[in-house]
Amino acid sequence: MTHPSRRSFLAAAAAAGSLAAIPKLVYAERTRARRLAAGDDHRGPCSISSGNGVRAVAKARDRIREGVDPVIAVVEGVGIVEADPNDTTVGLGGLPNEDGVVELDSSVMHGPTHKAGAVASIRDILHPAQVALKVLQTTDHVLIVGEGARRFAIAHGFEPTNLLTPKAREAWLRWKRSNSPNDDWLDDDQMDWTPDGRERRSADAGTPDPVPFTYGTIHCGATDAAGNVSAVTTTSGLSYKIPGRVGDSPIIGAGMYVDNEIGSAGATGRGEAVIQSCGSYSAVRHMGEGKLPTEACLAVLEEIATRSKRQRRLVDDEGRPNFNVVMYALRKDGAYGSAAMWSGASFAVATADGARREPCAHLFER
Repeated sequence: MTHPSRRSFLAAAAAAGSLAAIPKLVYAERTRARRLAAGDDHRGPCSISSGNGVRAVAKARDRIREGVDPVIAVVEGVGIVEADPNDTTVGLGGLPNEDGVVELDSSVMHGPTHKAGAVASIRDILHPAQVALKVLQTTDHVLIVGEGARRFAIAHGFEPTNLLTPKAREAWLRWKRSNSPNDDWLDDDQMDWTPDGRERRSADAGTPDPVPFTYGTIHCGATDAAGNVSAVTTTSGLSYKIPGRVGDSPIIGAGMYVDNEIGSAGATGRGEAVIQSCGSYSAVRHMGEGKLPTEACLAVLEEIATRSKRQRRLVDDEGRPNFNVVMYALRKDGAYGSAAMWSGASFAVATADGARREPCAHLFER
């Protein structure tokens, strides 16, 4: 597989101007060059993840070095975060739906066979990524949802687990209390007693902490020395969502996609926007057409930004998306990149030089 040089790519990109209508998207060559990351020039085995995945990419890299298939390696990698009660975005400790129930989604895809497996709205199961892998390995299906996914997991030996930790439960209760000043749930500043049962004194008064909120996801993609690629995305989804809501994470082509001839991609952030743009499939397609991984991520974000203008509630006064999406892309030769809608995001990567966080490229400055 051949790839254009950075010089030829930038020259071709300078002629593009399809999104001129979006305010503050600058296409000068120096701006585009500044967006390019060192990962676009990397070659060799690599694993890439969202910013909460430094341990995940390190695990995936180590397991691949031991000869484990990349699809097993990435699932084991994200399993570390799924089992971490302090990460409120995934698995145990994930923030629940509006009923206080943790519902999890995950998808996994194996490049060499082009098989995929996914579960959505699964309850009481700690490792949805492992269940998604079982769907890939043991069935002719791709996606199993709800109670069927839970029963499928139990049939394969997964033990039901209470995923709502005290920390997540308190966050949910605070969300219920703050929903409306006119309901029967007292806001923190309306209560005569503190949430932990002490009578409130005047010294206890103050500004309540903000209610935790997250889109909640981890993505991990990896390639081995032979150029075989696999990826996984797993999530607790949108905090306090309508029960049964499914975001992009378990949808092949949206929250995660793999083409072993090209590479893999994944997404975190506003899932509805990613679904409506087939975000991960589009990123892989852009790489197949010659874009570098970082540029492929930026191209998808530009598409999302353009389409978001059609829904006024999703853009600010300058026509820019009022939400964030982060894209991750990994080419089969080990080139990697990530980009966010807004500045300030980071991603995790593991190469022969170690596991670390790197800053994401971005479309808009905060």
